[in-house]
Amino acid sequence: MGPVFAKVLDGTLVMTLKFALKIGLSYLKNYIMIIALITLCIAFEVITEGTFLSSRNISLLARQMTITAVLTIGAVMLLVSGNFDISTGSVLGLTGGIAAILQVWYKWDTATAIIVAIGIGMLIGAWHGYWVAYKKIASLIVTLAGLMVFRGVLLVLTQGRTIAPLQKNFIIISGGFIPKTIGYTILLVAIIVFTMIALWNRKNKMKYNVKVRNLMSTIGIITIISLLMSIFVYVLNRYLGIPLPVMILLILVLIFNFIMNRTTFGRYVYAIGGNREASSLLGINVHRNIFYLFVIMGGLSAVAGVFMTSRMNAATPTAGTGMELDAIAAAVLGGTSLSGGYGSITGGILGALIMATLDNGMSLFNISSYYQYIVKGLILILAVWFDVSIRNRKK
Repeated sequence: MGPVFAKVLDGTLVMTLKFALKIGLSYLKNYIMIIALITLCIAFEVITEGTFLSSRNISLLARQMTITAVLTIGAVMLLVSGNFDISTGSVLGLTGGIAAILQVWYKWDTATAIIVAIGIGMLIGAWHGYWVAYKKIASLIVTLAGLMVFRGVLLVLTQGRTIAPLQKNFIIISGGFIPKTIGYTILLVAIIVFTMIALWNRKNKMKYNVKVRNLMSTIGIITIISLLMSIFVYVLNRYLGIPLPVMILLILVLIFNFIMNRTTFGRYVYAIGGNREASSLLGINVHRNIFYLFVIMGGLSAVAGVFMTSRMNAATPTAGTGMELDAIAAAVLGGTSLSGGYGSITGGILGALIMATLDNGMSLFNISSYYQYIVKGLILILAVWFDVSIRNRKK
């Protein structure tokens, strides 16, 4: 009986360890990016001898990441549906260039120039969406063509020159700050609204017998998130206040997070990415929804273009070069699956913050841009490997 008992015990231990590893990896996946971000911040703070976490640098970092983050919102939505858009950098440069040309050469007012730029971005997205959704050409091919075409159009329109300077009310879009008192007021309202929504969601789930955390755990999470929000606003207010582009980004995140999680369109996007043929059989208009996604991506690319042009106080022929890869990398770092059907905008924004943190920290440490590309590439492939490993273990 001894050897038999030992064999059974060994088998039980092995199964237990495998189960624990599976659960542990699943749990770790939910928090690995947050742990990575905190680790990076601590490391750069030590390396730069206190410069990295200064209020001035945190404000700069927040403004730096907004451009990539706006693109990442659209990238997440497209990747969830099983599509790509690698033309966003060129569309960003073109739409930002058009806004600058209208203002500098033709003396258009800021609001009109921005509206026209965003409208053109959406038309470009519609062009891509038409070929992908209705002509059934692979999104990678269509947007690769768009990358080249619209970069060429930008060079033609600008004649290879820098377009500057812009009006002051255009520059303020990326260079403005919200007054400190208003910033604290927004923080208080955000905490109250967040608390009400969290408690309402818990009550609503209990109503339908959905398993929820106990009340103390929910209150603990609300407290921690509220504390982090407060620290963030306090640090920014120690400098000049909350940057205006950060507030615009937060509004966009709230809007598109709601769309993806609380609307029929969002559910359709996840369904299409999970199984396109089954979605079509269920009556979902796959072609129309994919078309809409590309229109949204075009509009967001234009918003990012306005941010970049405003930040640089100029439009350049090379603006946005390589930005599409940063956006896709941020989405993947945030947990979005390249095979479609899974991902979140919140995760994508976290990925964009990690990318911006790497750029900012390595720049402060005077690391050459050549090595920065190497580091970001290695981190991206590690993130994809980790994601694939988790999914294979779940199977």
